[in-house]
Amino acid sequence: MKKILLILLLLFIVTAGIFSWQSLTSGTGFEEKSRYLVVEEGRNTQKDVIQTLQQEHLVKHPGTLSLLATTWGIWNKLKPGKYEIKKGDNLFSIARMLRNNRQASIKLVINKLRVKEDLAHLVGKNFNTDSVAVMNFLQSNDSLKPFGVDTNTVFTLILPDTYSFYWNTSFNKILRKLADTRNAFWSRNDRMQKARQLSFTPEEAYTLASIVEEETNFESDKSKIAGVYINRLGKDMPLQACPTIKYAMKDFTLTRIYEKYLGNPSPYNTYRKKGLPPGPICTPSPKTIDIVLNAPRTDYLYFVAKSDFSGYHHFSSTYEEHMQYAREYQKALDAYMAKKQNSPEH
Repeated sequence: MKKILLILLLLFIVTAGIFSWQSLTSGTGFEEKSRYLVVEEGRNTQKDVIQTLQQEHLVKHPGTLSLLATTWGIWNKLKPGKYEIKKGDNLFSIARMLRNNRQASIKLVINKLRVKEDLAHLVGKNFNTDSVAVMNFLQSNDSLKPFGVDTNTVFTLILPDTYSFYWNTSFNKILRKLADTRNAFWSRNDRMQKARQLSFTPEEAYTLASIVEEETNFESDKSKIAGVYINRLGKDMPLQACPTIKYAMKDFTLTRIYEKYLGNPSPYNTYRKKGLPPGPICTPSPKTIDIVLNAPRTDYLYFVAKSDFSGYHHFSSTYEEHMQYAREYQKALDAYMAKKQNSPEH
């Protein structure tokens, strides 16, 4: 009898040792810096989670983790979400993470967006939200009404930046955080007052900034271009902004705007429609918005790209001077296109 008890004791010690070793040493089963355990709504049972851990080879000993989780009463409390498992984590730390519902922070990196599909794709790729559902939200004035925007102005809620959310954050909450960030931005540095001095609402200033953003990458030119457009608006002249034609046609690869494009009936065609378009044509950087709000006073009414293709522009107060620069640029562009057409690659 003593022999049997001794054997059982030894088995218990060995089992406990193995359990402790498996629990306290590196328990991950992958080579990457980190991987994610996604626990979906309605699939947060013990069977579902262990199956995911096995199929995706996230941990070496899923049975040991399952026993730990059972001992700690995790399975009845586990919440859907996305949990980050770092290479080298032991099973105790992984179980503790699940018990404490310590979900991974998902970064939503927003740079320049042009159309609603861009935002829907970005959110759908990073969160537990279907991109189709996001599009439906963005195309519904009823959904957008609580945010004070409509389907044309919804992008005015967005300032390019990096935002942190949980994987299962709803799109409504994502948009609310973006709106709160936008509101805080406009409440600082006299931005509202500067917009009023230009006879703009924040949405209109944002919309103009979106056009300036698409015109050039050079800040020195951005301020002058903003001044040109402000002057044109003041004189009730059409903006005639080429980027709005690209937006109207939903073709952002266009390098030349031909006469045939200018008849597009879109309300975003600023060659046909005076004033600002119904909403922004991209998400401009906060810096570009400030450039618009602080645009210098000039007499410039026209601008055209320089013929050296440097990306900079000539600015003019008279149409005659503008046409002189425009002809120079057109001549240089025709020569460049002819050379490109005759190159061996073609």
